[in-house]
Amino acid sequence: MKWPNLKHLHYLVTLHQEQHFNRAAKHCHVSQSTLSTAIQNLEEHFGTQLLERDHKTFVFTPFGLELVERSRQLLNDASELVEFARSAGDWKAGTLKLGVIPTIAPFMFEGLIQKVNEVLPQISLQLQEDTTANLLSQLNEGALDLLILALPMETPGCKQLVIGHDPFHLISHRDLAGELPQPLDMSALPAKSIFLLQNEHCLTGHAVSACGLQHSEQVSSLAASNLYTLVQLATAKMGYTFMPEMAIARNILGSAPLISMPAEENAYREIGLVWRSGTTRVRLFRYLAELLAPLTPVPALK
Repeated sequence: MKWPNLKHLHYLVTLHQEQHFNRAAKHCHVSQSTLSTAIQNLEEHFGTQLLERDHKTFVFTPFGLELVERSRQLLNDASELVEFARSAGDWKAGTLKLGVIPTIAPFMFEGLIQKVNEVLPQISLQLQEDTTANLLSQLNEGALDLLILALPMETPGCKQLVIGHDPFHLISHRDLAGELPQPLDMSALPAKSIFLLQNEHCLTGHAVSACGLQHSEQVSSLAASNLYTLVQLATAKMGYTFMPEMAIARNILGSAPLISMPAEENAYREIGLVWRSGTTRVRLFRYLAELLAPLTPVPALK
């Protein structure tokens, strides 16, 4: 049996990702004609059409789409094989491409880097900060090896391991704290008085679910892009917000005249590691989980 060319499969996957021949060629550092020829070679190799072409446009055939998915997995496995060989089989060595969401990264990076440098000196750590959706896409495409995400979250084709809990706190300006109902009842808060992050940040969904924000009229239409903006809004007495304990512990509130109160009993998000189901580096990832659990407010691993 004649095996397909891995480089050609890489070109195919990149073309599907970019949906444009010129951009895909630049991404692969080859000419457009080289990439086009590679796709044609794959079609000849498999004896079937991968793309439906119409002048300057194209769409992937059903077989082409299936081949992209299978090729992506094959390329991920090949990449791990190369990394395994480069580290001479030492699971504590090699490059680790780690993605972290913005509502965790600023509050964990320092401790994470120190832990890895201290305990895993042979690991070359490459960090990426992005939204959950983008990180999961990069993980499935093989651009990242491991993610630190806020859970629960659907991660098809991936394994999850919870390393800790991060309780939510209600943040109020001290001048507004006296207006809050006692005991604290989220449903009694004024309309449009709660500020959250934009929807692409999973913290918003977790806060809504964990803190019992079932009434959308309580949430302001003004959505922030980061936690620091939420602090500013609360400082300006515009309303209330929710903040994870991880951020509060790293002094995100600073010297602002704000009060932090536990949101509700059992109101928290989970912090967990996520990796591809077929990876061969599970031993390293589980070891990292034990190292990183103490960096969370309420470790789930001992």
